Amino acid sequence: MFELTPFRRHEVSYDPFGTIEDMERSMFGNFRSFRTDIRDTKDAFIIEAELPGFTKEDIDVSLEGDTLTVSAVHQEKKEEKDEKGGYIHRERSYGAYKRSFDLSGVDAEKITGSLDSGILTLTLPKVAKEEKKTRKIELG
Repeated sequence: MFELTPFRRHEVSYDPFGTIEDMERSMFGNFRSFRTDIRDTKDAFIIEAELPGFTKEDIDVSLEGDTLTVSAVHQEKKEEKDEKGGYIHRERSYGAYKRSFDLSGVDAEKITGSLDSGILTLTLPKVAKEEKKTRKIELG
C-alpha cells in the first residue's frame, strides 16, 4: 500500500514557495494561473492555454473594456460510494483558475475560441490599421 505514495527525498519543514502562494491567495483570492502561449501572426494574436480536464461548461471567457478574462473552475466530484475517501495519496487539485489579457489593438467583435484536448485556443484578430493618406497641398 505504501509503495504507491510518492517518495520525497528531501522533506523541508519550511517551504518558502508555499509561503509565497499563501500570501498571493490572501491578497488576490484563491485563484491560480494556467500556462499560456501567445503567438503573433500577421493578422491576429493566438492564445493557447493549457486547461486539461476542463469541459466547455467549466470555462468562462469574458470581455470587459479592453480586458479579456479567462476563468475556469474545477469542481471536486464526490460519489456516494467514496464517502470515506479511499485515497492513499492525492495530487490532482480542484479549484479556480484565472488569467486576464490586455486587448489593445484587437478587434473584440471578431474574437473566436475553441477547446480541443485540454487546449483552449482563442484567436484575437488585430484591428486593421488605417493607412495614412497623403495629399499634396498646392501653394498659392
